[in-house]
Amino acid sequence: MKDYRLKEGLNACINCGTCTAICPAAEFYRYDPRRIVDIVQSKDDEEIEKLLKSDTIWYCGECMSCVTRCPRKNAAGLIIMSLRNLSIELGYFIESEKGRQQYLLTKDLCSNVLDYGYCVYPRRFDYAGHPEAGRVWEWEEKHLDDLFERLGGNLDGKGTGAMRRIPQEDLDQLKAIFDITGATARMENVRKAGEKKAAEWGLTEEEFIAKIYTDSDPKHLNH
Repeated sequence: MKDYRLKEGLNACINCGTCTAICPAAEFYRYDPRRIVDIVQSKDDEEIEKLLKSDTIWYCGECMSCVTRCPRKNAAGLIIMSLRNLSIELGYFIESEKGRQQYLLTKDLCSNVLDYGYCVYPRRFDYAGHPEAGRVWEWEEKHLDDLFERLGGNLDGKGTGAMRRIPQEDLDQLKAIFDITGATARMENVRKAGEKKAAEWGLTEEEFIAKIYTDSDPKHLNH
C-alpha cells in the first residue's frame, strides 16, 4: 500500500469496468483490470498473493489507456506496475509462465544495456535462438558489418552513428545507476529465483531458458 504507483493510481475505484472496456490487453487475453483493482481494494492478502503468483498481472502492456477513460482517474496500469514490483521482490513471479519471462528479460536486455549500452545488441541476437525473427534476420546476422556500413551505421565503431561503441566510462555510469537505484539487486533476485526454479524442475539453465521461450499456453487468450 506504500508503493507510490498505488497511491497515484487508485482513487476509490467505483468498479464500473470502463478500464476493462478500453483495455487493449483485455481484448486478447483473459484479463480484467477491473477485477484486479477490486482485489487490491479488498486488501485480501490471500487473493493478492494469488495475483502475484499468476499470469494475470503480466498481460498488461502499460499503455495507460485505462487512466484516459476512468471517471475517477484511476490508473490500473500503475496498480499493475506495483503488483509486478512486489511479485519480483517476493520471488512469486517465477510461479507463472508469463512471470518467468522476467528471467529472460533480465538476463538478455539488462546484460546488453550494461555490456554494450543497448537493449538489443545485434551480435547477441542470433537467429538460432530467435527463429521468430525470420530468415531475413538469418541472412542479416551473417552480413552485419557489411549491412551496417551500407546503411550508414557504425557497428562497434568509435565516434557517432547507429550502434557505435559506447565508451567504458559511460557504461560505468550505467552500472552505477543500476547499483544506486536497486536494479542490480533486482537482477540478482531474479537470477536466484530462476536458478532455484530450474533446479526444482531438474533443468539446466539452457533447458530452462528454452522452456521459457517456448511455453505458451492457449488458455491465456480470450477466445
